[in-house]
This record gives sequence, structure tokens and C-alpha cells, in this order.
Amino acid sequence: MGVEAYNYSTVIMFYLFLITSFIVPHAKGENYIVGDSYGWIDFVDFNNWCYGKEFHVGDVLVFNYDSSQHNVLQVDSTVYESCIKDSYMKRFTSGNDSVILEKGGAWFICGVDDHCENGQKLHINVTP
Repeated sequence: MGVEAYNYSTVIMFYLFLITSFIVPHAKGENYIVGDSYGWIDFVDFNNWCYGKEFHVGDVLVFNYDSSQHNVLQVDSTVYESCIKDSYMKRFTSGNDSVILEKGGAWFICGVDDHCENGQKLHINVTP
């Protein structure tokens, strides 16, 4: 009985180790600085910035910008397309904002002047 219990415990511990070794590295998301060294500014092609990147649930978007010149509005797809600045879900104004990605898609625009209309907007497809 003692040897069987020991073997059973060892097997359970082994499987727990395997499971956590696969899950834990994926639980911590990657950090992405939006626009890389340019940051969140107008006249940057954010679609090009996204090219080749795969965004997952738990990844973090970091928006760096001059808060006297820009902001970040998290919006839905309709607002993203139309650049309606007064219809947002979240508003960020610190100049160094982090957003954890959730499932589905994420849409962001700048709500200052005509920045959105000039292309300062970002759409992310998020995979599980």
C-alpha cells in the first residue's frame, strides 16, 4: 500500500508539473509598444505596424504618446470606422497607457482633432 501511494503521488506530481510548464509560459502575455519607437502619433501606418504580429489574450499594448497632443480611445468597430470621438468604451490620457487584450478584436482611435481621420487608429485581431 505504501509503495502504491508513493507511485500514485509521483505520477500526479509529474502530470501537474507538465501541465503548469505548458500553461504558465503562455499565461504571461507579451508587451507590444504601439508604433515601436514612434509611439502613438498621427501619420503612422499602424496596420503596417501590426503586420506579422500575432496578438493573444493576455498580451499588453503599451501606448506611449505626448498627452498634450494625443489620447487613446478604446472603441467598437463601428466607431473605429467612423471616427466618432464621443462614443468610446474607455479613454486613456496618461501618455503611457497599458491595455490588456481580451478575446475577439480591439479597436483604438485618437480622439484629438482629426487624428483618427488621418489614420491614427489601430485594430487588433486577438487570438485565444
